Amino acid sequence: MKVRSYTKSDLIAMLKNFLLVVLGTLILALGCAIFVVPFDLVTGGATGLSIVIDNILGGLVPIDIIIAVLTWGLFFLGLIFLGRDFAIKTLVSTIIYPVAISVFMRLVSPDVLGGFFYLQSSVHSDIALIIGSLFGGVCIGTGCALTFLGGGSTGGIDIIAFILCKFFKRWKSSVVIFLIDGITVLLGMFVIGDLVLTLLGIISAFIGAMVIDRIFLGRTQAFTAEIISDRYEEIVAVIRDNVRRTSTVIDVVGAYSGEKKKMVMVTFTMRQYAELITAVNRIDKKAFVTISRAHEINGEGWTYGEHD
Repeated sequence: MKVRSYTKSDLIAMLKNFLLVVLGTLILALGCAIFVVPFDLVTGGATGLSIVIDNILGGLVPIDIIIAVLTWGLFFLGLIFLGRDFAIKTLVSTIIYPVAISVFMRLVSPDVLGGFFYLQSSVHSDIALIIGSLFGGVCIGTGCALTFLGGGSTGGIDIIAFILCKFFKRWKSSVVIFLIDGITVLLGMFVIGDLVLTLLGIISAFIGAMVIDRIFLGRTQAFTAEIISDRYEEIVAVIRDNVRRTSTVIDVVGAYSGEKKKMVMVTFTMRQYAELITAVNRIDKKAFVTISRAHEINGEGWTYGEHD
């Protein structure tokens, strides 16, 4: 079996992506621990579902334990049904997130750091709930976006959506995730019984979604890359085998030099961004790469099927 060798640039890229995933996960955990969980803001996702379960159990089990059990349970479901590659992408967040949120939740106390993170005791406690909703959404969006930029995944409830889409090929994962989050929010409304908290949770989730889009430079999850390289055949192969996307090879001519070249055009999702860029840099550091947002994509694998 051929052993893959890594260059120094490969290792630097891997370290950069790893740090992005770690940083993103920590920001996500911090935002949930300080701004979301203390106010019972159900924004969807595994943490939102954990808040619902915590209210059903009446506080019999610490919520950080519920989050850990749910996070790891979903991870193993992903490993079983989605395979090792997906599990590897979610492994870092799965390990760090439950531990980080448990640690950060200890900060939300009037006895820790003079109650600095205990918003309920602030002289501005009358607007603390609104502040929690706004900054909770910002932290969630920032954390998720950085994790995606690092080529990772926060996993969680998304795993259920991906499993469903695996068996129901015509379903879109983005739609299924939205429906699951919507059901979670509705459960929170009926279990907690507070319309204000429900509405603020929706606002927080909406802000988080906008922040993800802004950080990732677009309102769509689809991007198009145009890659000009003399080693285009290797790039096409790695896009097909590793990134799992098809591509188009186009004959192009340099306007200044008149030199004939080959351009590879490929459309991909935000989750595949880091993997694609790393692969192209590994094959040809001199490749000319242009990446732009795709305003709309219709066709097999996008409009009619799973594309995340």
